[in-house]
Parts: sequence; structure tokens; C-alpha cells
Amino acid sequence: MIDFFLKENNHFTPFTTQHFGVVLFLIICGVALILWAKKQKEKTQTRVGNLLTISIATTIIFGTFLKIYKGDFNYQEDLPLHLCSFLGLTAPLLSLTKKIVYYEVFFFLILAGTLQSVITPDQYNYLNFPFFRYWFVHAGLVIFMMYATFVYKMRPTLKSVWKSFLGMQVYMLLMFVLNYFLGSNYFYTNRKPDAATLLDLFGDWPQYVFVVELIVIPYFLLIYLPFYLTRKKA
Repeated sequence: MIDFFLKENNHFTPFTTQHFGVVLFLIICGVALILWAKKQKEKTQTRVGNLLTISIATTIIFGTFLKIYKGDFNYQEDLPLHLCSFLGLTAPLLSLTKKIVYYEVFFFLILAGTLQSVITPDQYNYLNFPFFRYWFVHAGLVIFMMYATFVYKMRPTLKSVWKSFLGMQVYMLLMFVLNYFLGSNYFYTNRKPDAATLLDLFGDWPQYVFVVELIVIPYFLLIYLPFYLTRKKA
């Protein structure tokens, strides 16, 4: 049982019924959680939000220690510094403080980056801890941002787009420096991920880095558009 939980050779194929089934299940869970939470008292809503983000952060930390325990930890790949892991570790800052600036930065990075990982997963394990970790962290972050939006009633503004972009630049600069010293590839600043992603459409390194920089603002604005239209109608 433990060996099955730890092994990483179970096969998961993206863009199949298996993949769509997992995504559909998570959508149902997320919608059900939000609808239930909207009917609860504010104290309960806060506790549930805290539980969700702390569980995500704990899962990331546990996964890192599990790698160390198994003896196959690689500091160039397994530090929780990829964007989704980093956001997962820091998400409790938002749920615990409910500061709008954290929401503004996290909202676009999670909707633009983490959601992409749900659509084009780079984790091909199935029904073991790496599988559950991948989906709980990535889908959990997306669900939490929807939770903050519809339960905490936080909303992004046009300024939020620029705050999130600035946050992304700071994070990317830190990863450039860290990757230089570690020989790592966190945030994929040195090469594209092995899995098929949208980055494959943007050319080789370093071209895809500059392309992402050019399109990220329009991408954030596209995500913001429904909120802009809602505000305009109001």
C-alpha cells in the first residue's frame, strides 16, 4: 500500500477522458464548496478558506519532505519554487490576512499560470501521492481564488493587473538569480518544461521569455474583462 502511494510510474494521459474526468470532478467540488460557503457565517467562511490554503501549503511541504525521505530529492528541481508551489506556500497570507493586495497579485498569476497547469498538466502520475499533490495544489489554488472572489467578495481592479505584473517581474528576477547559482530551471527561465504547454508556441529560449513578457499584460486584461464589464453595467 505504501509502495503504491510512493511510486511514480502510474500512467496518466492528458487530454483524455481520464483527464477531463478529473477536471470535471474538481470543478464540481469547487462549485459545491463555494455555494455551501456562501450560506455560512463569516467566521465559518474564514475558517474554511484558511483550512484550504493551509492544506495546500502543507501538502507542498509534505511532498518536499517525502522526496527527501525517498532519497531522490534534487535541489535543482524539487525545491518548492516553481510558480504554483510558491503561490501555494504563500496563499495562506491571503486567507489569514484578507489583504486585498495579496488577492490582486495572486488572482492573475493563479488564473493565468496555475489554471494553465490544470489544462495542460505536466504530472503524468496517476492515483498516487504525486498525482494527488499535483491536482490538489493546482486545482486548489484556482478554487481558492474563486472562493476569495465569491465568498470573501474580493474583486480585482485595473490597477490589480499592474500589481500582479509587477509581482511576476520580482518573482522572475529572483528565479533568474537563483537559477544562475543553482543551475536550476525554476519558473522555466532557462528552458521550456518537458510537457506540452503554450510555451511551445512561442519559440525556443530566450525567445519564449520575451514573448511571455509581451503577452502577459493583454492576457491579464482578458481575465479582468468580465469584471470590467460587470462594473460598467453597475
